[in-house]
Amino acid sequence: MTSGDRIGVAVIGTGFGKKVHIPGFQNHPRTEIVAVYNPDLGKAKAIADEYKISYAYNKLDKILSLSEVDVVSISTPPFLHYEMAKQALEAGKHVLIEKPMAMDATEVRELYHLARQRNLVAMPDFEFRYVPAWQLLAQHLQDDYVGKKRLIKIDWLVTSRANPDRTWNWYSQKEAGGGALGAVASHSFDYIHWLFGSVSRLNGYLNCAIPERPDKSDDGKMKPVDADDTCLIMLEMADGTPCQLSVSSVTYGGRGHYVEVYGEKGTLVLGSDNLKDYVHGFHLSGAPAGKPLKSIDIPKSMDFPQVFTDGRIAPFIRIVNRLVESIDSGKTLVPSLKEGVYSQLLMDLTHKSHASGGWVDVPELDRFIG
Repeated sequence: MTSGDRIGVAVIGTGFGKKVHIPGFQNHPRTEIVAVYNPDLGKAKAIADEYKISYAYNKLDKILSLSEVDVVSISTPPFLHYEMAKQALEAGKHVLIEKPMAMDATEVRELYHLARQRNLVAMPDFEFRYVPAWQLLAQHLQDDYVGKKRLIKIDWLVTSRANPDRTWNWYSQKEAGGGALGAVASHSFDYIHWLFGSVSRLNGYLNCAIPERPDKSDDGKMKPVDADDTCLIMLEMADGTPCQLSVSSVTYGGRGHYVEVYGEKGTLVLGSDNLKDYVHGFHLSGAPAGKPLKSIDIPKSMDFPQVFTDGRIAPFIRIVNRLVESIDSGKTLVPSLKEGVYSQLLMDLTHKSHASGGWVDVPELDRFIG
C-alpha cells in the first residue's frame, strides 16, 4: 500500500460500530468499508445492505481472508477483543480497538508487541484527544496557564444506566468486561496520562448500586449484576499533584463531565452538562489566581470541519485520520496500543486496590511494557 491509496476496512461489531464506526469510516475520504461482521448472519447482511457494504459474515476468518481488507475495526464486547485483535494482526491486518481493549493489561501488552513485530498499526479509540475544547485545555496546560498544579478534580456523572429497568447484558458482568470503570474511566485514565503525565499510585473504590436487572432476552428474568456502576479513585501524579476521579453511570441529574485544574497561577475548568452526548457541549473557562472564571473561546482552527447529530462521530473521524497517517508513514503514532496498555493497567490496579482496600503503586509504563 502506498500513501494516497484507498484503505479497505472491516467493521467487527454492529452496536457502537453501526452508530459510530460505520458513519465515521464512510465519511473519511481515504477509507472504504468493504465488510461487516455480526454473529447473527441475518443482521450482518441487513446492515451490509443498508450501508451498501460488499461483504457480510458471521465468521471472522472469512473476513480476514479478504484481500480487500486492510484494517479491522473492533467494537464487539470487551471479552472478545483480545482474540479478535490477535487473529487480525496475525492475518496481517491493521487494527483499531474500542476500549476497554481487552480483559487486562497483559493481553493489551501482548497485542502491542505483536503489532510491532508485524509492523502493523494498532490503535485504541481515545476520542477526547481530538475534541476541540479538550485540545484547547491541553494547549493552555502546555503554556503553563495554571503554573504548579495543586489539585486535579474530575467528575463524570451521567444517567446512562440510572434506570434499573435497563436490560441486563454483557455490560452487567465483570467477567465480560462490563462496568463503568472499563466503559468510562478507561477514557479518563487516558486523558489524565495525556494531559497530566504518569501516575505514581492510586486508591480505588468500586460500587454497584443496582445489583440486578431484567434480561429482556429471557422473558424479563431478573439477573445479578456484578459490574461496577460507580468508581471513586484517588490518584497521586508522578509530580505529586493529587487527582480525584469520580465516575458514575447511575446518577439522576448528574453534573455531567468536568475536569477542574487548580494551580498556583490560576484555574482551568473544562465541562459539559450534556447527559445524552458525551462529546457535544464542552466549554473551557479559566482565570488567573484570584480572578473570576471567564469563558475561553475555542479557535476556529480547532473546530471540526463537519459535525454530526451524534457527537462521537466527528472525533472518531479524527482518530481515523491518525490511523491513516500511521499506515501511510509506517510508524507507530500516538495514541497507539502503548497508551492503551497504560489505561488498561490503571483499570487493573483500580480493581486490585478495591480488593485490597488500600493504595497500590503504579509501575512506569516503559518498564511494564518491556
